[in-house]
Parts: sequence; structure tokens; C-alpha cells
Amino acid sequence: MTEHQLPPLNALRAFEASARHLSVKNAADELCVTPGAVSQLVKTLEQHLGVQLFRRVSRGIFLTDAGQAYLPPVRNAFRQISDATQKLAVPAETGLLTVSTTPFFASAWLVPRLKSFQDAHPDIDLQVQTSQALADFSRDGVDVAIRHGMGHYPGLSSQRVLTVEVAAVAAPALVAELGKPKKPADLLRWPRVNDAQRKGWRLWFEAQGIEDSGPVRGPSFDDAGLLLKAVLAGQGAALLPAAMMASEIAEGRLVALSGATWLEDFAYYLVCPEVSRDRPKVAAFRDWMLEAARKKRPSSGRRKTVSPTVAGSSSTPPPRRRALPRPR
Repeated sequence: MTEHQLPPLNALRAFEASARHLSVKNAADELCVTPGAVSQLVKTLEQHLGVQLFRRVSRGIFLTDAGQAYLPPVRNAFRQISDATQKLAVPAETGLLTVSTTPFFASAWLVPRLKSFQDAHPDIDLQVQTSQALADFSRDGVDVAIRHGMGHYPGLSSQRVLTVEVAAVAAPALVAELGKPKKPADLLRWPRVNDAQRKGWRLWFEAQGIEDSGPVRGPSFDDAGLLLKAVLAGQGAALLPAAMMASEIAEGRLVALSGATWLEDFAYYLVCPEVSRDRPKVAAFRDWMLEAARKKRPSSGRRKTVSPTVAGSSSTPPPRRRALPRPR
């Protein structure tokens, strides 16, 4: 086969999608064609190459050895085309800006503040997508992502925009039943709800000088939004971001149980491809987030020597504390 006898592009796309899904139907849905069309394109590619790429069984399809060897270079070729196209595209100062973030951060912090961004940048139309998964910038059409972590995302630009203090909170009905705790150790006797890794409360008690908090009991949740719902339903006390719970506390839906708050290792980072970091739309959104984060109320907790809420980049991380490994 010479360089002028490359396989048809549509056949390669059908192969890559089918191999990724291991389903002709799902590949057809993604490519907006019929399953029959996908099957015919894959057959055309197999005839072009002279090898069988899939083994077809009653319950689906599986890659042959040839198909498994062929898939990585085909997938990399599509990614390279996508990256090259993105680099070639002329950045625009206006238009659609797609932001990917977690459901909890979107509802608790981003959405309540978006009006100020729209007022400052009326020519930029935000499209907010929520997901717990890491964004795939080459495939998802995402311009920037906001993620909760340590800021280490290989091959991507990341800038810390918001660090997090956590506080113990509970529903008013539970406080009325048990009485407001006079000291952090009183919470040892309370029902508690936990983060997914069930480490948050133990680390929080250690930060208050309580070394042995006993076995971890109570339900756990992998999303802070679900954790909040459990607290509002009176299932127990929880550790949640203090700044994001301010309105619930002010309006009486939650009660702060202790003035002690605690700065996490983790922070919220704005992440994007290196090639996009200086695009006017991305820079405008990043600058707005930094300014909005600076308006956070100062903490009234015990730890009064924590670093500022806002920092410039992932190269200057906040002072280390024990992390609460809870997805947001």
C-alpha cells in the first residue's frame, strides 16, 4: 500500500468508534448514521487492509489481534488532527465559552455568581457542563474545566483559583434534638455522614487535637451535593466547604457546629490546554474567577494564619495541611 492508498477517513472513524464502544449500535449513534452503515464502513476498511479487525459473536463484537494493534495509532492520529486543528483555529474574543465543572461547584459557587460575569462580558455566552470525570478537551468541545484536586494535570495548564476551608454543619432539627456542641469533641457523640473515602472526620478531629475519634460510622457519599442533601435531611453532621455553605447558614437551613475550620491540601483549579490559556475568552473567565474568589468572606475559625483564598498558579501551592479526599 502506498501513501496514496490510505484508508477512507469515514471507514477509520467507524472502526475507531466501534472499537471504543465495542458496539456497532453505539458507534452508529455517535456518528449519527445507521448500524448498517457502520458495519459496511468497517467491512470496507477490512477489505482495504486485507485483515479482519473484529470478531463478531451473537452478543456483540470483539477486536482481533490485528484490530487491537491497529487501534492505538488510529486513535492517536485522530487526536493529532484535533490538536492541530485547535492550534490553527483563530481565537475569538466573543462567542460561546464551554465550561466543564462538577455539579456541586456549579450549584454552590459558580451559578450564583455568573450574573456578574455576564454583566462584565455580555459578548461571551457561557455554556456550563457538569461532570465528575476529567474533561477530554480534544473530544468534548470544552474550553476550560474547573476541578477539585492538587493541580497536577500533565500536558495541561492549571491555575489555582479557590482554596477551601471546611466546617462542621448540621440541620437545625438535629441541633434542636442534640443541642449545639460546646467544643469539637462533643461531635464524637453525634451521628455523622462521610466523604467517599470516609477519612474526613478523622482528619478533622486530629486537626482539633482529638487523636482518637473511634471507628468511622454512618453513610458516605461520593458527591458533596448528595452529602449536603443528607445533612439537610437530618441524617447527621457533615464537613462541607464553609464559603459555599454561607447562604444556607445565613438563611437558617444549616447550623455551623464549630468555629474551627480547616484548609485543605486540595483546591479548585481552572484547567485548559496550554495552547488555549491566553485566548481572550479563557483569560476573561479566569480573571473573573480570581476576582470573584477574592470577595470570599474572611474565616472566623480557629486557624487564622491560613493562606489567602486566591493564588496565582499551580506552581505556588497553598501551605500543606492534611487533605480531605472528597470529590466536589
